[in-house]
Amino acid sequence: MMIDLASLGWDASLAAAARRRLAAGYRPGRVVRADRGVCTVLCADGTVRASLGGTVLVAASVDRVNLPCAGDWVLIRTWPDDRYTVEGVLPRRTALVRRTADKDSTGQVLAANLDAAAVVEPMHPAPDLARVERLVALAWESGARPLVVLTKADLVADPATVAAQVAEVAPGVEVLAVSAERGTGLDGLRPWVAAGRTLALFGPSGAGKSTLVNALAGATVMTTQGIRRVDGKGRHTTTYRALVPIPGGGAVLDTPGVRAVGLLDTAEGVGQTFADIVELAADCRFADCQHDGEPDCAIQAALECGDLTYRRWESWRKLQREVAFETRRRDVRLAAVRRTDWRRMRRQRRGIRP
Repeated sequence: MMIDLASLGWDASLAAAARRRLAAGYRPGRVVRADRGVCTVLCADGTVRASLGGTVLVAASVDRVNLPCAGDWVLIRTWPDDRYTVEGVLPRRTALVRRTADKDSTGQVLAANLDAAAVVEPMHPAPDLARVERLVALAWESGARPLVVLTKADLVADPATVAAQVAEVAPGVEVLAVSAERGTGLDGLRPWVAAGRTLALFGPSGAGKSTLVNALAGATVMTTQGIRRVDGKGRHTTTYRALVPIPGGGAVLDTPGVRAVGLLDTAEGVGQTFADIVELAADCRFADCQHDGEPDCAIQAALECGDLTYRRWESWRKLQREVAFETRRRDVRLAAVRRTDWRRMRRQRRGIRP
């Protein structure tokens, strides 16, 4: 089965970045799925399963962010015994990265080379505004176009009002109310899955991401599970990240439901998500205002008159503290790595085995 890589985003700039290895006989492909060191890759002449080559493993040993993930463009080597290996990951144009739960403040790439990152949040029973803010910050930081997709619009009486409320906590971000079951509201998403474009979906379990993928693909390409009737909570419907080509070109990247998303190096994304608070703070009398009793504090004035809610203010402060903490942890980790490298180089100069 021949695959048109251009419809998935392969272009002249990617070809230029891979020119030398392509000339050496490697072939390009896009990762559909990555499972414990084995990648499913779409190449021009079909789908292959490839293990990780040595250079990729070395890069991953330095930082797990270098591991191939769904959406990556990679270079494949074919061996005489018909084995395939991933020998290189091409530079990512965008990447959706969350913090892992380990102590070292490292990152995990959820999706790569996406044109739009859609935060998928169910309208029923009610959107979690704090979660939307957190995920929108992650989307801004990815470098892709952030979107908010409110699913299950058919289960609420006034979807437009709910969408307007969510739009207030995501300034500058398009908010779409959709019902995949009824096929309504999908037209706003279709331009992001046109030929050469990739739309990533991420959000909590049970939000309807897989159902949305199926609706955009026009076929059942992702299996789904039902929602428990007792409490309306969703089960995990997808346990892996998967790139799904769409008929006519483009792709959708479905990600597992996330219970918690840690932020890492997302100061800029948080600032864009809370652009309204950033603008208010600029009107304070003092440039170093702590917004805690100083005279002529624009933040306190907005809280008192109701222009800024205490919920949103506390959400901003929480994310600011989290990002600052993770930045300090990352700096400590990197400093330790630099010290280790320095000691190793000193031993090598002296002819001492490490």
